[in-house]
Amino acid sequence: MTSSPQFPLELDAQLCFALYSTSLAMTKTYKPLLDKVGLTYPQYLTMLVLWESDDLTVKQMAERLSLDSATMTPLLKRLEAQGYVKRVRGIEDERQVHIRLTDAGRELKRSIRDIPGEIYCAAGSDADRLIKLRDDLVQLRASLMEHNQA
Repeated sequence: MTSSPQFPLELDAQLCFALYSTSLAMTKTYKPLLDKVGLTYPQYLTMLVLWESDDLTVKQMAERLSLDSATMTPLLKRLEAQGYVKRVRGIEDERQVHIRLTDAGRELKRSIRDIPGEIYCAAGSDADRLIKLRDDLVQLRASLMEHNQA
């Protein structure tokens, strides 16, 4: 039996802290950009999902965002109050709530189309390197999720 390599128990040596602190820095970078259009970062992510596929159930959206349905409900209520989405009960199953973009929600996409480019600029790296980093993180997430399900 082979043993696992030993890693130092120092904060800056931890992969988890590098990911966590980078996530905080990323969210902080998005904040002033999203403040201009009145969205929070979780609302922005939710809108991205809807722009990819309109008319999803709350459950489908929660799965796509790796959140639970209870977290989605207040988020979606706020987006509905802002006029970007409407919540509609399912016809075949009233327990299901479908989320649909409004005209204002579709229009919002045009207002924020430059944000991804601004984030890439803020990262101070070339696009190819950042795309590779994103792909590596997606693979890491998939591996961790697979491990957690086992």
